[in-house]
Parts: sequence; structure tokens; C-alpha cells
Amino acid sequence: MADAPRAGAPATRSTTNLERLFNPRSVGFIGATEDTSKFGGKCVAALLSFGFQGKLMPINPRRSVLFDRPCYPDVSALPEVPDHVGIALPAADALEALEACGRLGVPFATVYSAGFIELGTDAGRALQERLQAICAATGIRVTGPNCSGPVSFVDHFTLTSSAAVRGKRPEAGNVAIAAQSGGAGQVNTMWRALQAGLRISYQVSSGNDADLDMIDYLNFMLDSEATRVVLAVAERIPDGARLKAVAEKAARLDKPILMVKMGRSASGRQAAASHTGSISSPDDIVDAALSQWGIVRVDDTNDLIEYAKLFRCSTRPRGRRVSASSVSGGNLVMASDLAELCGLEWPDFGPATRAAISPLLPGYATLRNPLDLTPAVIGTEDVLARAGRIILADENIDTFIPVLTMANRAEIEAVAGFALEGGAAGTFKQPVVLWTGGCINDPSLQMAELVERGVPVFDDTARCFRAIAACAWMQEHRAAIVAGSAGDEGADGSSRGGGASVAGSTTAITPGRTLTERESKKLLASYGLPVTKEDLATTADEAVRIAASIGGPVALKIESPDIAHKTEAGAIRLGVQGEPAVRAAFADVMAAAKAWSVTASLHGVLVQEMSGTGLEMLLGVVHDDVFGPVITVGTGGIYVEVLRDVARRVAPVNATMAREMLKSLRTWPILAGARGQAAYDTEAVVCAIVGLSKLACDHGATIAEIDINPLVVYRAGQGARVVDALIVPGGGAATHGAHA
Repeated sequence: MADAPRAGAPATRSTTNLERLFNPRSVGFIGATEDTSKFGGKCVAALLSFGFQGKLMPINPRRSVLFDRPCYPDVSALPEVPDHVGIALPAADALEALEACGRLGVPFATVYSAGFIELGTDAGRALQERLQAICAATGIRVTGPNCSGPVSFVDHFTLTSSAAVRGKRPEAGNVAIAAQSGGAGQVNTMWRALQAGLRISYQVSSGNDADLDMIDYLNFMLDSEATRVVLAVAERIPDGARLKAVAEKAARLDKPILMVKMGRSASGRQAAASHTGSISSPDDIVDAALSQWGIVRVDDTNDLIEYAKLFRCSTRPRGRRVSASSVSGGNLVMASDLAELCGLEWPDFGPATRAAISPLLPGYATLRNPLDLTPAVIGTEDVLARAGRIILADENIDTFIPVLTMANRAEIEAVAGFALEGGAAGTFKQPVVLWTGGCINDPSLQMAELVERGVPVFDDTARCFRAIAACAWMQEHRAAIVAGSAGDEGADGSSRGGGASVAGSTTAITPGRTLTERESKKLLASYGLPVTKEDLATTADEAVRIAASIGGPVALKIESPDIAHKTEAGAIRLGVQGEPAVRAAFADVMAAAKAWSVTASLHGVLVQEMSGTGLEMLLGVVHDDVFGPVITVGTGGIYVEVLRDVARRVAPVNATMAREMLKSLRTWPILAGARGQAAYDTEAVVCAIVGLSKLACDHGATIAEIDINPLVVYRAGQGARVVDALIVPGGGAATHGAHA
């Protein structure tokens, strides 16, 4: 895919049914050979050994028979139109073959060839654009180029050369995998997941995503009854609006999406750009978007595999209140620490639970959560399961973790059976097994066998509790998404309303010209944001008149589109009061501006009311090529870069989301009134965030950035003021509420 952004593509982009891509009735393969040391030979051999039951039509002009089947010189000679064609030719030749397939009416093709946009050259870009043009002209849909292809364990179909699918084909499972990388998708994730005992429904390694992209595959996998959870390995996000739509579908279907999004670091983003030819969004924006839409982001493919053991279950932990039990007190101490680091809680047992558990324990045991059964119960094969059933009936407990160390097979089987039955009857609470040791009387029993049966079992304490915490987090977000509070509530859902229509603004945004502070504030005010009283003075007499009309001390600032940072230029004076002082300050500000830049266009001096004492915050907008307008709120003032206390959401942001943003800040306790202090006017900030979101959505890519710093927030009921603001134009078109 050319790296022209798809951010402007509508979320309603038509979705192609990919059933015949993953489950074709007939397959053609251009570049087929019986030489399995070559790419085409590996692909066809894998297809046949995988148990494909459809019709295979090899295509090679130098052979008449391949794999005991008729071989054809080109696609036009085929006896029927195949559902799917694999093309293993050099890039330029592959496009000729693709065009022939398109003319024939082939619905799907996989183009493996490298040499496209990932090269970072004009020639590579031109080839990829030609591929896209062929798709547009003929209607053929393409996986790739520069890819490893699709796999369907459900339909016994694979069109890949990867050694990850060689050997006996495992039975299909309920975990689907979509990746842009071949190695990271098919080896690091699929192959290792199979080794761990997970079973796969579908997998695709889609390369450049020139036509069909990761979101198309996610849609198909979520729609499949065979899939319970989807694992994604992404080097880039093709389209923010469509990803949001597919995340909402995942929430409605209760089929989680877990994602490794590469490029957290600057060097990682550079490596991804070199590999794919596409530019990634800044990681803090990606993080905010995935979190906002309920996609569980993990650090690496090992986490994908481990978390999938739990997320594939039909019953998953629904809250943060956990309990654990073991004969190893040390393991429980470690569990206590690691669970709390993940934000999990250890509630006390209720009286009924304590009474029911007591007979299971020796007299010296303590009835505390986590529950130390002590070594006295070793040999009682079902004691962990019995304790677990009692504990899960406690309304204060969401999840129970039986902790095994070295145990005999009967004990392990008892715990595994307990986990598979979903805990206590009628509680719908999923036990999660932590097994840190081995089987003392049957070494052949390995964790992978339990995983294959469907048991959510971990051998690493930290990953176990991180997975439980991620489940609880996802459930919280899923409830909000399904209920519609994350997007359907009216954007002015605060008690004060706020946010006028853009039609009320007379401020024009001209590409290439940064708005002055006064112009920026006029636009902000038209959307309901509270701004300071101010006016522009071109003479000292005007400055005196404006200051008198405002009353009290004022600030004088240079107004120039060429001087964005007035403090650095020394072109600002604060707390000025009285006619002589105003005249002197006017002269000083003008002189400082001229000294800073002899070429700067000076509009005059902005005379502005002083904001008074309050808490300084920042609000901002950045327009991202993939996700569109992104709203930021955080601690403001001169220590912004030091504290980095910010929250971000992809617009549109409603009042509920704005409140959540504020509560996520480290400074929230101060805003809410810490240590007996009066609270600040958080609802005024909520209204400002909502109005800013409306502005950003209406203007779309015509605005590149908005920086409000500081927004001074006063005590509860006293409002807030935009003291300084800067709006930087972008080069795109306005959306006029398309995102709202």
C-alpha cells in the first residue's frame, strides 16, 4: 500500500467477504514447481500436505504436469476461473500475471513478490501504485505484496512457503492471527502458539497491505464462528476510523483483539518504515487510540500467546478482585506483590466463605486471602479445587488462582477439571491456573497438553496476573463501548453545554499561516471555550483605552504571525497597571519584537486581562494522518515537558470521556480537592475539552495543531480561562462534523 494516509477514508468502506480467500474451492498457482527448494515448490507442497480438498491448477509454461496434475501455461488456459491464485514471480512479472487474473475474473490473489513500496524507492512506489490500479480496474482483491500469505486450519488451506506449517496439521482452534510480518506472524506467533498448545483458526501474514489490509482480515476473523480471540502483530495501522469500527465489532461480539503494535521507540518506528515503506503514528497516539477502543496492547508476541490462553475462554475474569491458594506460602507472597502491581485487589473473605473453608485447613492455618493451605494438605488431591469452588461463590471475589508447584498427576487433573468447568456452578467465574513446577509422577504431562484441552494455565506468575488484569481492563472498556458511552453520548453532555457551531466563527484558517493568539482565541471562543478579555492596540493611546476598559492589571503581548513564542522574544509584559505603565509597556513590547526580528510583521500589541490565580492546565490538538484529530489534556505551565502528565483521546471526545481523561491524570487528586483544599472547576475543563473536540472534528486536517497553555482553572463554580493559544494550520480539507 502506498503510504498515502487512509485517515480520510470513511469507516463505512465496503468490506469484501473473504470466505473464498481462506476457503477456495479451486486454486491456481503461478510459478508452481516440484522443486521444494524453491518458493513456488514450497507453497504448493504445503498446500497439498495441509489436506486441501479443492482443485489445484499449477501454472508453469515449461511443464505440462506437476504434482500429478495438469499444468497450464498461463491463467487464460485454465479450464475454470479459480477462487484464489498464488503468484510467485518477480515484481514486474507478478503485475502482468495479476492483471491477467483480474481480466479473467479471479476474485482473490496472493502476491508474494518483494520489490514494491518497502524498498523506499520511486520505482517500488510506482509498482505498488500500479498494483492498486489493477485492483481498482478489475475488482480483484490482493493479499500482499511482499507477504507470506494466508493459512486456514478450519478449511485445511494454506498458501504459504513457511516451515511453520510443515508436518502434521494440528486441529483447528479458536485463536486467529493477523500480521503484516511473515516471521513475526507465522513463526514468533503462530508456530510458537501451536507449540504452547494453542490451536489456530486462521492466520495471515499480509506484507504491504496494498489492497486488502489488516483491518479487512480482522473483520473476517471476528465474523467467523471458529474464532474466539484475535491476535494482531502490526507494524502500522492502515486506517484509524476503520480500526475503531472493527474494535467496536469485537466488543459487541465479545471477541477480544490483542495487539503488538511495533514502533514504540523512535528506532522501532524507523525500522518499521524501512521494512514497510510506511510512516507510523507517534506511539503515544497509538497507545491512546488502542486503549480508547478496548484493544489490549501487549509488549511482545510472547504476551500474545500467553494472554490468548485466558482470552480465548468463553468465561473470563470480569473484575479486579482476586483470590489465590497454594501449599506454598512463598509463592503466595510473590503473587500478592505482583497482582497489586497490576492493579488487582485481594478482598477479605466473607463470613460464609470463611466458615466453609475452615474444615479444609489444619488448625494453625490462617483464613486470609491469599489462602495458604500449608504443606499439611499435600496429598489431598482435590483440595485446591474444593477451596476454589467455595471461594468463587464469594460475591467479593471475581477470579480464583490455584497455584501448583510440584504435584502428582491426580492433583493437576483435579485443578484442570475445576478450571474447565468454570469454577463454582452458576458463578460464571473463570479460575486461572498458575503451575510453576512439574508433574512428579508423570513427567510426560506438560503444560501444553493442558492448554490444548482449553485450560487457562500459566507458568509465569507475572504474566498470569498481567493477563487477569488485562481481562478486567478489557471488560470495563467493553461495557462502555457496547453501551455506547464511548461515542454515542451527545458531545456536549456536560451540565453547562458548550461548543457553538463553526458557522459562528469569522476566523479563517489559511494554509501555511499560523493564527495569532487573538485569532486563535476568537476561533476557540466560537466553540464555547472561555477566553480572556482582550483587544488589539496599534498605538499607545489605544493600549491605554483598552486597559482602562478591562480594569485592573493587564498583560501586553506582541501580536505577530512571525513570533509564536513571545516570551523568548521578550515581547510580553505582565501585571501592568496605570496609564504611564501601559504606555511604557507598549513601547517596550514593540521595541523587543523589532529587535527579535527585523522582518517580522507586527500587527500591534494585544492588551489582555490578567488571568488571576488558579491551576494551570494545557489543552491541545494534533491532527494525525492515521487517527485524525487527537485531543490532549494535562498539567500546564512551564513544567509541561518535565512532568509529562497528559491524557489523550482520539476525537470526538464527549463529556464522559473528558471526565475520564481528567481522572487519569496524576494531578487529579489536586483537581478534586486534595488534603481538604477546595476542588477546582473540573466541569469547566470538561466543557473546554468537548468544545475543542468539536472544533477539531469540524476543521479536520485544515488544523495541524492547537496548543492552549495555560488554561487557568479556578475553584469549583468559578470557571476557567484560555490565557494563551496557538493554532497551526494543516494542508488538508475540513471535515465539517464528519467525525462528530
